[in-house]
Amino acid sequence: MKERIVQTAGREQLGEFAPMFAHLNDDVLFGEVWNDDVLDGKTKCIITVVSLMASGITDSSLLYHLQNARAHGVTRAEIAAVITHATMYVGWPRGWAVFRLAKDVWNETEPALTEKDRYQNSIFFPVGEKNPYGQFFTGQSYLAPVSAEQVPVFNVTFEPGCRNNWHIHHAAKGGGQMLICVGGRGFYQEWGREAVEMKPGDCVNIPEGVKHWHGAAQDTWFSHLAIEIPGENARVEWLEAVSDEEYAALR
Repeated sequence: MKERIVQTAGREQLGEFAPMFAHLNDDVLFGEVWNDDVLDGKTKCIITVVSLMASGITDSSLLYHLQNARAHGVTRAEIAAVITHATMYVGWPRGWAVFRLAKDVWNETEPALTEKDRYQNSIFFPVGEKNPYGQFFTGQSYLAPVSAEQVPVFNVTFEPGCRNNWHIHHAAKGGGQMLICVGGRGFYQEWGREAVEMKPGDCVNIPEGVKHWHGAAQDTWFSHLAIEIPGENARVEWLEAVSDEEYAALR
């Protein structure tokens, strides 16, 4: 459940002098409009900053809303882009005035995003941690559990150039695996067949007993949901690595 926004400044500063204004500020503006669910808090913060900037207001009220924007997840890069864009419409002096306040609010050095962070921001499912089955992979992969009940589901992410070894899903009855691509671009290949390209939304059904491998393209990250099909005495047999020559031939 999201945290409800509560404002008391109206009553504290104007409660006796202008009770109606205090009511509208605390109960309507913040109590109802800011707590409405149609727009998220981050979007409302950006709209408010731009509205105050357009009105030429660069006093403590704008400072408050800049601080509120940062608290709602607006990054330094995002606020710089917002102010720059708004400046083209509301005027250069106002842009300079707002930047002077924003620099003090976002005054810390933000850590640079890693390639993993940037990729994570592009997909819905978590990338997870380093894959504990990494000994069966060429390159770095990551594993994130999505569901541990009923049907096990994991999000498997491959760095560019990473792929797993040839392997077989065995079961006395049932078994096999399903892959659903959720990010990037990769390949799936069954023994004796051409590799199949996988992009977001593509699905591969892997029968029990079929030798195969899957992994990322050479220049892109790749993520797929791995759905384990229930089976009796199910196990995975890991085999040889995909050769560099075989992999290099894929584009």
